[in-house]
Amino acid sequence: MSTTTPRRRPARTKILAAAGELFYARGTAATGIDTVTEHAKVARKSLYNNFASKDELIAAWLEQRHADWLAFYAARHDAVSDSSDDNDSTTHPALAVFDAYLDHAASSGPGFRGCGLLNTAAEYPADSPVRGIVRRHKEEVEQLLAEDAPEDSELLSYLLEGAVTRAGLDGTPDRLHRAREMASSILAAHQTTAPRTTAPRNRTQQAGE
Repeated sequence: MSTTTPRRRPARTKILAAAGELFYARGTAATGIDTVTEHAKVARKSLYNNFASKDELIAAWLEQRHADWLAFYAARHDAVSDSSDDNDSTTHPALAVFDAYLDHAASSGPGFRGCGLLNTAAEYPADSPVRGIVRRHKEEVEQLLAEDAPEDSELLSYLLEGAVTRAGLDGTPDRLHRAREMASSILAAHQTTAPRTTAPRNRTQQAGE
């Protein structure tokens, strides 16, 4: 009887996973390279074979975290587009953004600390490339809202980011649930009898842009 040896994860994958856990839980400044390699169970040389610097590792983590969020968003948006009632604001496609934040929060487990991108941006000066990465991803979220709710996108963006910031301070996503309810009410106020149309998207392919 033949047996299959489990395939080992590439070092880069292990390093990113370990760094992600530590950066999210402790912050980037408080997490040293040695701590990352120890958590990933790889040699320090292996880390530098995959990432030229700690800043490059942080940038890769931010890109990966946003890609994970985009995957949650795509699944939610596709489900709503396939089944939503045009007269039901609780299933409005724009709410897929809120649902993706909730899914991302759930994936964080008991150590929820809010938005990992915003937490990281707060550790850097205004002109830092790291903050530029975070800004670009936040602008993409705003664009997603604008595509499905052009009249309310700016308001919904402020509601979403305010809720996730406070939720991070509270250590629970409860405020995100409330923000989704409020967003639904806002969208209901502008609901029309005309059927909504939503173009199919595959946002997961844009994660590395």
